[in-house]
Amino acid sequence: MQRLHHFPDIKAMVRRLLIATVVGVLAALAVALFRHAMYFLEWLLLSNDSGSLVNAAQGLVWWRRLLTPALGGLAAGMLLWGWQRYTRQRPHAPTDYMEALESDEGKFDTSASLVKSTASLLVVASGSAIGREGAMILLAALAASLFAQRFTPKDEWKLWIACGAAAGMASAYHAPLAGSLFIAEILFGTLMLASLGPVVISAVIALLVTQIMNGGAQVLYQVGDLPTLKAIHYALMLATGVVCGLSGPLLMWLMDSSHRVFLKLKLSPPWQLALGGLIVGMLSLLTPAVWGNGYSVVQGFLLVTPTLAIMGGIFLCKLLAILASSGSGAPGGVFTPTLFIGLALGILFADAGGLVFTGQQDIAILLAITGMATLLAATTHAPIMSTLMICEMTGQYTLLPGLLIACVLASVLSRTLRQDSIYRQHVAEHR
Repeated sequence: MQRLHHFPDIKAMVRRLLIATVVGVLAALAVALFRHAMYFLEWLLLSNDSGSLVNAAQGLVWWRRLLTPALGGLAAGMLLWGWQRYTRQRPHAPTDYMEALESDEGKFDTSASLVKSTASLLVVASGSAIGREGAMILLAALAASLFAQRFTPKDEWKLWIACGAAAGMASAYHAPLAGSLFIAEILFGTLMLASLGPVVISAVIALLVTQIMNGGAQVLYQVGDLPTLKAIHYALMLATGVVCGLSGPLLMWLMDSSHRVFLKLKLSPPWQLALGGLIVGMLSLLTPAVWGNGYSVVQGFLLVTPTLAIMGGIFLCKLLAILASSGSGAPGGVFTPTLFIGLALGILFADAGGLVFTGQQDIAILLAITGMATLLAATTHAPIMSTLMICEMTGQYTLLPGLLIACVLASVLSRTLRQDSIYRQHVAEHR
């Protein structure tokens, strides 16, 4: 069990909660800055102001759809490669919030983290199938770290990085409880109340600031009609949990294998990322849905699910695009892409059972939501966080009991087949 601090006295606790409030505001501003920078680049490079990269891809001629992700990857790779050459003699410091929390000092290499975030901005805005939220959370944690180094004692720095990461996740996904539990379940294992309190406050404040900037409270994903839950529905949710519990280790293995294939090519970072982008561009000629992190596709399928043939084709192309982007080393997260894969597995499971063709599309949407939650649990080994995240993102809290059981089942099954989660593996690779 990892403990950050002993429970403080009342004065110290009030002070921490006030600092947590400031950290929440800073995190929300950092996430908003990245989001608006991304929208600006999409408008500048793609003449797209819809906020959807899939819409942007649909509006491009074939050769631009093919080459844009490759050029974005090339630009990001050149930036990272040039920075590595420039700083070759400098001592290494963490450029990721998980690395910073694992380190002795609990601080970032600020310049390298900003370069990494800029590279992520380039690949995200040019259509690579990688998550934008990874860079958002990194910038939120970095802002919290810089504030902590100036105004707090050194033994609290890790606490404020944790608060910044949780607040960044809350702001990006509109999920403050899940953001807090992400820190508790994945990064710390177990937290004392003294540490969890500031984390929750930062996450909630970040969400409130985000809602104010966005003009009001709203869930991240709108959902179509769902059935009134009966025993058969819970059984189908558990079955989906089994499917995703088996698929989680397979997905992580595919990502590992993809990365090893790219490494065997022995390309320099610019050409490696360009190749990953080119593969995404080629797949986008088959379907523009492969562009981006999958948010708009997920939103569309949560309202109206497609037929088996359409879903199967999009799933295969999107999976290959995700493997190409993550395997090539494109900076960014795999959180939202994982949600898409889980949704697709849920819909395919429903299609395979004939649940859509008999007119029961509400069951397909139910299993899509279950697939999102359970694949997330299978890859992160954090069932409580995964359950709350999906409930907060969709507003479907009536699904919480069934989702929780299905997520625990998926997590246990996945952990039995593969000990490391996708995040613990990430930390080990960067040590």
